[in-house]
Amino acid sequence: MSSAASPAKPKVIAFANQKGGVAKTTTALNLAVAFAEKGFRVLCVDMDPQGNLTMSQGIDPDTLDVSMFDVLVHDVPIRNVIRRREIDVACASIDLAGAEIAMSTKIGRERCLDKAFRAIYEDYDFICIDTPPSLGLLTINALTAADKVIVPVQCEYLSMRGLIQLQNTLQMIRENLNPDIQIEGILPTLMDTRTTHAKEAIEILEENFGDRVFASRIRKTVRFAEAPVKGMSVLKYDPDGMAAQSYRDLAKEVLAHGKL
Repeated sequence: MSSAASPAKPKVIAFANQKGGVAKTTTALNLAVAFAEKGFRVLCVDMDPQGNLTMSQGIDPDTLDVSMFDVLVHDVPIRNVIRRREIDVACASIDLAGAEIAMSTKIGRERCLDKAFRAIYEDYDFICIDTPPSLGLLTINALTAADKVIVPVQCEYLSMRGLIQLQNTLQMIRENLNPDIQIEGILPTLMDTRTTHAKEAIEILEENFGDRVFASRIRKTVRFAEAPVKGMSVLKYDPDGMAAQSYRDLAKEVLAHGKL
């Protein structure tokens, strides 16, 4: 690349669903690690005040001097909050819970994250953003900065209403902030394949969203609970297991879409 060329923009994927407990953090981290296994340079950005993604890489949010709160509220360079683990992690802390109020008076408050990313365009091929379980300003920042959205949906409690709400939010963001944002796919998670309910849920999803439902399925397994406790992805914790393989399959599927 000649020095005159502007750096190529990484592909930015937000993982969003305003319903909690749908394996959003699990998906953001493990898909990111699956990309890294394929040789891509990947950053995970933790936008959830609970800091689960940060903790899933063995980092204690309470020990951080600076976090994504400082990036969003005080314009601290994002490089200052990145820690290198299996992938690079831009860390969250509980401070983020106050970010929405602290950002509310800022001009261009929906674009704080997008602006922060510009300094690191040349450092990464993929940026994966974990969002909180709400459609507030933190999630809106993520959706404004993203090219694509992956929506993890728990099959046991399939909430069509939640998906419609998210679609309405995306439409608002397209009209006002980010005309190019698209749903990359809807990912069935926490599947218990033994139940007819799970199968029916998938059928309803496919009736409503067609080929936007990923072929990959994330099945329920205790590995997803065990790995974060050890501070690692499921791909590192149990590399030959079914759970790790399902995220490698998802990575292949996302890359094969060609749109990324």
